[in-house]
Amino acid sequence: MKKENNASNFIKRLAAAILICACLIASIVYVFDPFYHYHKPWFGMKAVLNDKEYQCVGTLRNFDYDAVIVGSSVVENNNNAWYDEAYNVKSVKAIRSYGATADLCYLLDEAFKDHDIKYVFYNIDPSSLSADASTTYKSTGCPMYLYDHNPFNDVQYLYNKDVLLEKIPYQLANSLSSSYDEGLSYNWAKWKEFGPHMALGLYYRPRKVVDMMEETVYQENLEKNIALLTKEAADHPETQFICFYPVYSMLWWDGIYRSGERDAVIYNEKEMTKALLQYDNVRVFCFQNDRETATNLDKYMDSLHFSPDINKLMLDKMVSGEGEMTMENYEETLESVKDFSDDIVNELIKPYEEKDMLTYEIAE
Repeated sequence: MKKENNASNFIKRLAAAILICACLIASIVYVFDPFYHYHKPWFGMKAVLNDKEYQCVGTLRNFDYDAVIVGSSVVENNNNAWYDEAYNVKSVKAIRSYGATADLCYLLDEAFKDHDIKYVFYNIDPSSLSADASTTYKSTGCPMYLYDHNPFNDVQYLYNKDVLLEKIPYQLANSLSSSYDEGLSYNWAKWKEFGPHMALGLYYRPRKVVDMMEETVYQENLEKNIALLTKEAADHPETQFICFYPVYSMLWWDGIYRSGERDAVIYNEKEMTKALLQYDNVRVFCFQNDRETATNLDKYMDSLHFSPDINKLMLDKMVSGEGEMTMENYEETLESVKDFSDDIVNELIKPYEEKDMLTYEIAE
């Protein structure tokens, strides 16, 4: 009987120790919360944001802000402080690498649930207009326990070895560092090289120039994406939406001309712009016809990803009103983009061909 009692007491003590340990681990994760799933930073800690798939949705739900910088990876190199100063706001980023309209509108919906948003700065990537109009978070393996509102699957976060041993120490180290800049959330430029050697080296040129597709080839997806984005503007008339088409490099335009997509891209942008300009709370800017920037490969890492200098340049132009499209000039503006792409393939790309600096795709 004594042995049975000792065994029983041991089991009880072991169970109590396990429970205490489990509560301690969960409490540590909850308090520091490196993915900001439960709350904004506590104890005066900085917001250390470097993993958008895990942190973006939490910041949109829990941080204090009145402006959102929305877009794909080309938006990440913005410093939030630039927008805060220019528009007298407190901004956070809503980033999705693919930049698909459905994904970005999902993030906007999360932001609007509990925040009064003064400004939405929305980067429109051409590919987002032809993409499928369904969210991709689940299909691409994002941690859905951070996106849904099911507290029971939070065990995947609260008892995660990587969170406890890697994410929290990283958060603490950067938060305590005087050099860490919260405005550079999700910024990747620090570790990258920019210049012709990088941009040309990562551009695999289509070997053949194929016939131009019908401009309406993406019509079905386009209409659905237009409906998603215009609904955001219609549902939130008190919010100023500032949308812009970013300046990709001349290599990108060369690529979509040779693949036959150029006319469809221009058509999609015309249709989206026309739809957005129906709303009084929407302004639309186009920087794609900035020839000086698009032809300066010193500022590019590949055919479309650019340095923070270009992010700041576009913001400065928006503040000054440069590049703004209206119902009166949007078609002319986008036709000038088309003309620029013609100049690229007929003239501006030729020196790179002559110097044999272009790498072609492997023929099928």
